[in-house]
Amino acid sequence: MQIRKLDITDLENLQKISITTFRETFEEVNSEEDMQKYLDENLSLERLKNELENLDSEFYFIENENKNLGYLKLNFGNAQTENFKKNHLEIERIYVLKDFLGQKIGQILLNKAIEIGKKKNLEFLWLGVWEENHRAIKFYEKNGFKVFGKHKFVLGKDVQTDLLMKLKIELNFLK
Repeated sequence: MQIRKLDITDLENLQKISITTFRETFEEVNSEEDMQKYLDENLSLERLKNELENLDSEFYFIENENKNLGYLKLNFGNAQTENFKKNHLEIERIYVLKDFLGQKIGQILLNKAIEIGKKKNLEFLWLGVWEENHRAIKFYEKNGFKVFGKHKFVLGKDVQTDLLMKLKIELNFLK
């Protein structure tokens, strides 16, 4: 398995895995209308291109034998979706294809985020996770993340609540 930083040539593959993983994760508990509105607005080629070109954002694929298993999106500085200090790093997305859940892919991607945070001498990793995504909350808690707030997440017309969770970056944290 390898982790590879994306560039603009990965745009179409990024959109494909973004839509697939988002649908696999959330379509059973949200209306098709809300799902489609979110996908159209947030995972369009134009939107993803802008995110890929933002110098304060980074995307990574985790691959095995040239197959994408999942991806990671990180935001630094002004790219963060909340106004936090420059010494914080946002994990905006860790998504793994359904067929590969339970195979430690998410852990590998999280470890990559921690590694990047350490290299950049950052103090905290933070993220927003839907309060109803119990599997993800349990995963983050197992890795030492603590809830420190909430924010609204709009999916189509549905206003949902995300828990904000953070992790202090420790020197020898990697598992």
